[in-house]
Amino acid sequence: MILYLVKRLAVLLASTVVAAVAVFAFMALLPGDPAEIALGVNATPEAVADLRHRFGTDRPPAVQFLDWFGGLVQGDFGTSYVTSAPIGPQISDRLGVTAVLVLGGMAVALVLAVPLGTFAAVHHRDPLGAAISAASQVGIAVPAFLAGILLVFVFAVQAQVLPSGGYVPIADDPGEWLRGLLLPWLSLGLVQGAVLTRYVRSAVLDVMREDYLRTARAKGRGRTGALWRHGLRNASVPVVTVLGLQLATLLIGAVVVERVFVIPGLGDLLLNGVAGRDLLLVQGVVMVLVAAVLLINFVVDVTYHLLDPRLR
Repeated sequence: MILYLVKRLAVLLASTVVAAVAVFAFMALLPGDPAEIALGVNATPEAVADLRHRFGTDRPPAVQFLDWFGGLVQGDFGTSYVTSAPIGPQISDRLGVTAVLVLGGMAVALVLAVPLGTFAAVHHRDPLGAAISAASQVGIAVPAFLAGILLVFVFAVQAQVLPSGGYVPIADDPGEWLRGLLLPWLSLGLVQGAVLTRYVRSAVLDVMREDYLRTARAKGRGRTGALWRHGLRNASVPVVTVLGLQLATLLIGAVVVERVFVIPGLGDLLLNGVAGRDLLLVQGVVMVLVAAVLLINFVVDVTYHLLDPRLR
């Protein structure tokens, strides 16, 4: 197990370096000079050259990458081209908000998907099980931002029981913090819960056809008892893999949902950076998102190894 962890850590580090090169190269290929954008169209060539020197964009690309990546290793994301403010504190402040949003959305998805998917599998021949399966299929087709708009219309505009947007820090008012995040959590969790319900149903159905489960039932266990004692752990192995992919999807979905509900997270910071042509800020946020996806994949691989004894 220790050797496996070392190998996976090595792969994680190598993947992070490759991702950093790809992100830097992609941003370098984008049109536009940060110095010219910062100074405006009436800037003199001397002023542009001086600002390029201050930004460090007049150096060779390899030197710029090594300087940027070396700063990332030390937690230094550089200084914004537009506001001249350090980028690291901005990302760290927004990262906590996005993490709460994503984890809350995933919690909603799990609370819905595990019992509903299991019930739909056990009762797959019953009308209610078929209805759950059909509803999950419809939910898969609904984008998270559209679910958010519909939820705002129902709960904020019509019922007026929840706020339509905005964010209150938990330290200021825990109650308003929770009320402000309920609709974003639901908009992310309902869509991903529909996807996860399909996978849970499929995994449980596969387990129910296995010989060991029929043997457990032949020894006197009921269908629910045999599934709970012997089946759910085996059914969780493929679901964990899908769960990791969904966490990555939630990170991307949060970019749009944060705009819908006016939540100051990483997605909002990213879109503001794109609108303001703050390329170094965009580069830092994208790198954080990519690193988060790689870390999620690493945790999924390790969890998969722990759940399936055949891999050990």
